This record gives sequence, structure tokens and C-alpha cells, in this order.
Amino acid sequence: MATATSSVADICRTAKRAAAALAQTPTHAKDAALLAIARALESDTDQILLANEADMQAGEQDGMDAALLDRLRLDEARVSAIAGAVRQIAALPDPVGEVVEGRRLPNGLEMRKVRAPLGVVAVVYEARPNVTIDAAALCLKAGNATVLRGSSAAQHSNGALAQVAADAVVSSGLPEGAVSLLQGGDRAELGELATQRESVDLIIPRGGESLKEALQKLSTVPVIYAASGNCHVYVDTAADLEQAQSIAINAKVQRPGVCNAAETLLVHRDVAAEFIPRLLPALAACGVLVRGDQRTLSLASAGEGGRDPLDPGTLKGTGGELMLEAAQESDWATEYLDLVLAVRVVDSLAEAIEHIGHYGSGHSEAIVTRDRNAARAFQLGVDAACVYVNASTRFTDGGEFGMGAEIGNSTQKLHARGPIGLRELCTTKYLVEGDGQIRG
Repeated sequence: MATATSSVADICRTAKRAAAALAQTPTHAKDAALLAIARALESDTDQILLANEADMQAGEQDGMDAALLDRLRLDEARVSAIAGAVRQIAALPDPVGEVVEGRRLPNGLEMRKVRAPLGVVAVVYEARPNVTIDAAALCLKAGNATVLRGSSAAQHSNGALAQVAADAVVSSGLPEGAVSLLQGGDRAELGELATQRESVDLIIPRGGESLKEALQKLSTVPVIYAASGNCHVYVDTAADLEQAQSIAINAKVQRPGVCNAAETLLVHRDVAAEFIPRLLPALAACGVLVRGDQRTLSLASAGEGGRDPLDPGTLKGTGGELMLEAAQESDWATEYLDLVLAVRVVDSLAEAIEHIGHYGSGHSEAIVTRDRNAARAFQLGVDAACVYVNASTRFTDGGEFGMGAEIGNSTQKLHARGPIGLRELCTTKYLVEGDGQIRG
């Protein structure tokens, strides 16, 4: 496997040669390589976990927060799940050559628009070692070579995983350079990768806003941003409140350190007096800190003996300690990636949609309602990659969508939007066949 002991330019050129071969590789050969990766992950689990333990110890010593440590952590179950995702990708239909549309033109030409590999896809990501395998497997199935550039915080984990994948691919007869890893991790390396226009066809960053901003300044290669998620759940006046509570808690608590977790809860004023006092103790039982607007604080106080709603602090609730603070303007725009939830009471569905439009990141948004007209208005009015009715935002995921896995979730509108899976890792080309036609 090529690593950063070679120059970035050399690694990308090797990947370019590999991509030319992969574009012509039949499905059965790609699938055989994927299954070899899955088997190697399982047989080398101990080695992978030893590498991950080194990263975990370094992260703890450096004061890495709990959400990032959770992203970084691997165990036998997670490695097994990664291997399972690779097998799912192998079982999916090959997108390469898939006919998008076709027709016979009046001049007799037979025209087909088909999917084709992008070429070399560079994936830049932070402390999420599972992305190493997800990205390599998805790119391989779509006929692309991949250049991986992970975080220094996960360098041992990424190195072990990428080596397993690269060795399995080559042992299956596919070209050297199909999977490569840059291990340096510094900004200069990122800048060099971002300007390899002759070799790299696309960069997909998967990380926070700082990574996105860095690439916006540096990159001369096309970029699809797998961006951050400031996701909302809106509880409508016609909501089933028991269902709303279940969805709100799942969206926030089930895995708070991921981009499809809810960061803000919006509640219609007509149900707020009933819903908020019942929800807050349930959130407290899950260890969630609530940052509420003044109406939220007032409703919490009214349920707890009339405490001054303008004096935020700690309120005792039936579910435990209610950790309750006054929301600041910045809270509505914050992706916490932690057990923190901003809560606001709104006067209407239109106000909820306006709030999401102003503060949301275009990732995943949800409404809880039994009113079909309200649901439809929310679907039409909210501009996001994924819009849910009566379901948690946590479902925005390539695996959940039947795509096997994903490299990330695009909040852009060109080429790919939502989970970036196999079809999103392809471009298209027109195949045109004639019988001597010339244009007059």
C-alpha cells in the first residue's frame, strides 16, 4: 500500500493508473476483492484493536471529548459491523454501466446514458476509523481508486485498516494503488492533495466546519462536502405527544456525537404547556442539558413550583436533575455533538420552517404531526437533504437507506445530495452507436 512515505503527487498518480484499470474491472472481480476485505478485517481484528487502543490512549491523554472518543473507539462488535457493511456493499448491484436512459434518435443513432466511475476519489476525514473501510469499499465497488487522508488522532487505526484493505485488494488481483492512505495529517499535506487536479477527480471531506473552510480556501479539485448537521425536530400542534417524545429523545440521545442527531427541538405553542413539562424529566433521565428560550424556561418553572422563569439553573424533576439553561442566540446555530439540546417554543408551523431555514445546515429535519397538510407544508417548505415526517432524524444513513454504507451526507445540491453511496460515486457518460451517420 502506498503511504505518505511516498510523495502525495506520486500516490495520486499511482491511484490514477489504478483507476483506469478499475473502470474496466468486472463486477465479480470487484466483489471478490470486497469479500476478501471483509474476511481480512475479521481475521486481523486483534491487530486492528491494538492499533485503535494506541489512538484511544493518546486521545484520552490529550483531553479528547467524549463524543470524539466514541467516534474513534473500535471494539470487536464495531469491526464485525464494518466487515458486515463491506459484505452488504458487495451484495449491492454494480452501478457501473447502469443505463440511466436510452433512446433511438430520429437520425437512427442509438443513444444510452450510463453510469461510469469518477476515477480517483480522495476522502478526507477526522477521527472516524470506520470511514477508512466504508470509503475504500464504496469507491472500489463504483470502480474508483481512493486516496484516504485521515486524522492524526486515528493514525494507528487508519493505518491498520487501510493496510488490511489494500493487501486484500492486491491479493485479489486488483491493481496496486486502488486503496492508498496519506498518514502525515498536517495542513501542508492537505493543501497538496487538494491541488492534484491532474490525478484526483473528486475530494469528499467528512468532518467539521474547520475542515470544510480549509478546503474551500485550498482546493482546486472539485469537492462534495459531507458537512455538519444542525438538525431539528418540530413538534406540531397536531402531534401525537407520546410519539413526539420518543422521536425527540431518540434523535438527541441514541448517538449524540453524529451529524444526524437533533440539536434543536421546536415546539408549537398550542402543545408546549403539555409537552415540555413531560419531556424535560425524560431528557434529564438521559443526562441531557436543555438550553431553552424564555417560554421553555417559564413552562419548566411552572411545572416545578413557580420558579422565576428568567432565573435559569437546576430544577428538580421526576426524572432526576433537570439541567436547564437560558439559550443564547448562538445556541440555535450550534452543532453540539453532545447531550445538549436547544428548545424553542414557536407560534406556528411557518415560524418553525423559518427558524430551520435560518439556522439549519440542510442535513436532516423532522416534523411530528397527524395533520397531513402540515406534513406536506413542512416537506415543501424545508430545504434539506432529508425531511422526515413522524420519524427520527437518526435514519439519515446510507446503511439505513439500503445503500450498504456511505462516505458521508452531502448537504450540497449539485451532483449528490443526502447519503453519498455507490451511485453518488459515479458520473455519467453517453454511449452513442451509429451506422455511418454524419451531420449535415
